Order: sequence, then structure tokens, then C-alpha cells
Amino acid sequence: MTKGSKVDRQREHQANERTFLAWLRTSLALIGFGFAIARFSLFLHQLQVTMTQQTLTASSFNSETLGVSLVITGIGIIALAVWRYNQVFWQIERGDYQPNRLLVWLLAGVVILLGTLSLPLLLLRDRGNGAPISPPKNSHFY
Repeated sequence: MTKGSKVDRQREHQANERTFLAWLRTSLALIGFGFAIARFSLFLHQLQVTMTQQTLTASSFNSETLGVSLVITGIGIIALAVWRYNQVFWQIERGDYQPNRLLVWLLAGVVILLGTLSLPLLLLRDRGNGAPISPPKNSHFY
């Protein structure tokens, strides 16, 4: 092995590590965003119950479900990133690296789907009967 090819292989491994770290950042962002959405959903639910003094019916598609889906997707991406890093590592070592565009399209599709599912939650949030929320008569809001 020549010195030039050893340096090239080292650069390829470093690029593989940077790609792995980018996958980790993406997955951590999805997990954090999902956690924030799920917790904020619970906060809004409690606020609405407190303000209107009535319980709300639970929907199967809500912010909490979307948040949990984002967390699960983020965890799945971490597993996928480790698998892909290891696969590329050995391809570099053998000298037969093969890019995988299918994986990129699949991941992009999942993120686009989850992003699209969040739009109705933002735009069509349940606002009760359309009247503004006002505090109960016996509350002490100033």
C-alpha cells in the first residue's frame, strides 16, 4: 500500500465518520422536536381543560401521537446510521464502496411524511366552538 492510498483511505474513513455524525444530529433533532411537540401537546390540553372546565375527547391523531412518532423515527435513524456507518467502513476497507441512494430517498420520504402530518395539527387545531378561550368566572386571572 502506498502512502498516497493510505491517506486517501484515511480521508474516506473521516468522511464516513462525518456522515455518521450528521445522521446522529438529524436523529437527535427529530427526537428533541418530537419530545417538545408531545410535551407541548400535554400542556395545551391541560390549559384548555383548566380554562374551559371540561374534558376533551382524545383523537387518535394529535400532537402527542406525532411527537411520539418523531421520537421513534429518530431512534430508528440512529440504528440505521450505525448500520450504514459499519457497512461503509467495511466497503472502504475492501475498496468496493457502493453508494446507496435508496436509503437517502427512504429517509427523506419518512421525514416528509411526518412533516406533512404535522400541518393539519398546526392549521386545523381544535378550537372548540370557535369562541375565544376565556377564564372561568371563579378564577383569579388578572
